[in-house]
Amino acid sequence: MAKGAIAGNSGLALRLLALCVGVFFLAMAANKIAWLTNSDLLLERFQRWAPHARPWVRWYLERIAIPGAPVFARVVPIAEFCTSLALIIGFWPRLAAALALLMVLNFHFATASFWSADFLRDGTGPPLLGALLALAIGGNRMPWVFRN
Repeated sequence: MAKGAIAGNSGLALRLLALCVGVFFLAMAANKIAWLTNSDLLLERFQRWAPHARPWVRWYLERIAIPGAPVFARVVPIAEFCTSLALIIGFWPRLAAALALLMVLNFHFATASFWSADFLRDGTGPPLLGALLALAIGGNRMPWVFRN
């Protein structure tokens, strides 16, 4: 197979990955629409996680996440929606993927899931992190992208 055809197939594969991850983030944002008007939904999660969290995670939850819940409850669904749009339409996909990677890492830190064997089987764990990392590295090599 010619070198150009391989590169084209890789770009097409990244495009398909971006579409799939974009649809995932769209579904995640849709699941959090209620947070926009009721930040207590997110606050209750943080308060549920805090007593069972490792000390450094508990510190993060008590000092940053819980006081910031009203802001995070609005930022998270909007960020997930913007991520979905950026990946689906190909608007600055590398930046969108990199920021989404940080958002997902933050989620896993706040839930302390990194320190659980279940993390390795979690679809929002290694598969999503790997997909976002691949898009952050090579996202501009895919077709139908608005380059930054």
